[in-house]
Amino acid sequence: MALAAQFDALGGVAGFRVEKFGEVAGFPLFSLTKRTPGPRPRIYLSAGIHGDEPAPPLALLRLLERGFFDARAIWFVCPLLNPVGLAANTRENAGGLDLNRDYRHLVSAEIRAHITWLQRQPPFDLALILHEDWEAKGFYLYELNRSGRPGLAETIIDAVRAVGPIELSEQIDGRPAKGGIIRPPGDRRLLEQWPESVYLHAHHTAVSYGFETASGFSLEERIAVHCLAVETAVAKFVTPG
Repeated sequence: MALAAQFDALGGVAGFRVEKFGEVAGFPLFSLTKRTPGPRPRIYLSAGIHGDEPAPPLALLRLLERGFFDARAIWFVCPLLNPVGLAANTRENAGGLDLNRDYRHLVSAEIRAHITWLQRQPPFDLALILHEDWEAKGFYLYELNRSGRPGLAETIIDAVRAVGPIELSEQIDGRPAKGGIIRPPGDRRLLEQWPESVYLHAHHTAVSYGFETASGFSLEERIAVHCLAVETAVAKFVTPG
């Protein structure tokens, strides 16, 4: 609840509209949106879908404190998708469900509410989804890109490499990887269980990145890496070349 109140207060000061789109066990589900007049890229960010991964929502809070969400873009932010799990320090929600596997069957109140909110939004030009990985030895990312424009993955990896290790395994989370980059083969919509990234890619955006920091590093290091990855992705997307 304290973290939600911080987003509410800071979001209002920064010019965001803070919208409550649901509630679970007394915890709010909410978004922050900030629309700048004129043509701007529409950028979506999310965090906190796994409650035992505190760095992602804290990274978005830090970016908010820094004034990162400026007039370069139209912003759509869902910073705390599993507030009950975060309070309990559990990956799953109160019902023991991994919310990041529920975007196809919609069992949970949290994901039903999130999708209802998403369906009211315009298409996104870029989606950034923040996570942690307890098994990783460094940062890595997922890239889903059917836009036809050059990807951002190598630029993001190079920026993070300057401040911390990259996960260089050739298999990460059971998927082929190269240099800390996973580009899943095939049509992920055929999966039985959909993570948020698949739902977004199917219905809301042509370009998405999932960022994974290594949970074995300090919380401050993980926050800093997420901030850098987001900053790099947005700067490169808004001003390519």
